[in-house]
Amino acid sequence: MGKATGFLEFERQTPSECEALERIKNWDEFSIPMDEENLREQGARCMDCGTPFCHVGRLLSGMASGCPLHNLIPEWNDMVYRGNWEVALKRLHKTNNFPEFTGRVCPAPCEGSCTVGMNGKPVTIKSIEKSIVDRGFEEGWIVPEPPLTRTGKKVAVVGSGPAGLACAAQLNKAGHTVTVYERADRIGGLLTYGIPNMKLDKKTVQRRVDLLAAEGVTFVTRIEIGLDISASQLKAEHDAVVLCGGSTQARDLPIEGHELRGIHQAMEFLTLNTKSLLDSELADGEYLSAADKDVVVIGGGDTGTDCVATSIRHGCRSVIQLEIMPQAPLTRQPSNPWPEWPKVLKVDYGQKEAASLFKGDPRRYLVSTKRFVGDDGGHVQELHTVRIEWTRNEQGRMIPVEVPGSEEVLRAQLVLLALGFTGPEETVLGELGVERDERGNAKAEFGAQATNVEGVFTAGDMRRGQSLVVWAIDEGRQTAREVDRFLMGSSNLP
Repeated sequence: MGKATGFLEFERQTPSECEALERIKNWDEFSIPMDEENLREQGARCMDCGTPFCHVGRLLSGMASGCPLHNLIPEWNDMVYRGNWEVALKRLHKTNNFPEFTGRVCPAPCEGSCTVGMNGKPVTIKSIEKSIVDRGFEEGWIVPEPPLTRTGKKVAVVGSGPAGLACAAQLNKAGHTVTVYERADRIGGLLTYGIPNMKLDKKTVQRRVDLLAAEGVTFVTRIEIGLDISASQLKAEHDAVVLCGGSTQARDLPIEGHELRGIHQAMEFLTLNTKSLLDSELADGEYLSAADKDVVVIGGGDTGTDCVATSIRHGCRSVIQLEIMPQAPLTRQPSNPWPEWPKVLKVDYGQKEAASLFKGDPRRYLVSTKRFVGDDGGHVQELHTVRIEWTRNEQGRMIPVEVPGSEEVLRAQLVLLALGFTGPEETVLGELGVERDERGNAKAEFGAQATNVEGVFTAGDMRRGQSLVVWAIDEGRQTAREVDRFLMGSSNLP
């Protein structure tokens, strides 16, 4: 490394943010880019590790440790420290097709396993990654690079989320003719309609989509495979098919009153909001508004946070976020050692905004919802909840037990369910006869990616279940290599 003692000389810094009470007035990204001097100092903090765990990309205790894309983090940190930004960009793009996405929305498991983090604060890897790619676009270093020759092979990619886009990008580089089918009106999958604009500006997504189109990838929107085009027809017209439809079956909360109006899945709420924002800046009113309502978000995680932040921007009267799990500790516990993902309390942007506006963290832990109560018109008005404790049963499994006398009634005219997803939809998988695994996902071994149907492959959440954007990109790249090998007998794709 260029600055072997950098981690001793410089403190960790992260980008500053627009004030919470100001940024909730708009839908813009709110992170303020760091200046070059600070970025070079942060790059200098990267140690000369004998074994850099930051790019290992393994599952430890069921959580990601290090970068699943195996990004060459020490190399591009060093290049940033030295001021060699264009070289840093080349090293970054070597393993990651879309660093402008991961640099904004990835939770950074690389930082959780950073060696500096063993006894101090980890290197600011995510911010450096974002700065490299943003500078690449600003300087004009990122331009279309269509393949020099075409193989004559045709591949259909179903779904345009991060897995589908990564797979399409790699297969196009190999010279295959790639068509991406998307049932929504815009390309991007969850990048477009699942993540709010203030976390990932949709112009950033469209910029990359336009680049892929200029390189030769064909995008078809408003076409649902299995309805508008049969899956069998799609397979017959292409040499290979890659299913990247995601895990889109939302988990419900089947308790008393769940059929009341005003109770919605989080993704419905977020999708309609983003579509209306892009179509008309919300002027068309074609979204679920939280304005002047008491909002309750059931479920934690990124999706729950996004619902909190979106509700605040609508002008909600109040917002509460319920979590059935206990609050995470403030520091790493002995049972959660480095380089595992640190299971510590995280205060995300939505909670910060709620705390600034309503003078308190909106989250309530160890709370279970018992039933919904509506008004005479069939619209939700209340949630009846109870506190719970987690105890072990006779079989040694942790189960929730209600705390007597802890019942509470919460006002709510809008309830958002952010409870995760149970698996992919049936339509395409069923028509093609693709086998499912024990969790209901498309069955295909990681590293092979092929389903039981010859010529049909799968990647992303459809194969592995609900996961991170960075895993989806990795799956897309892995699958592209296997499809290339299937079509050509061998592959030079990474």
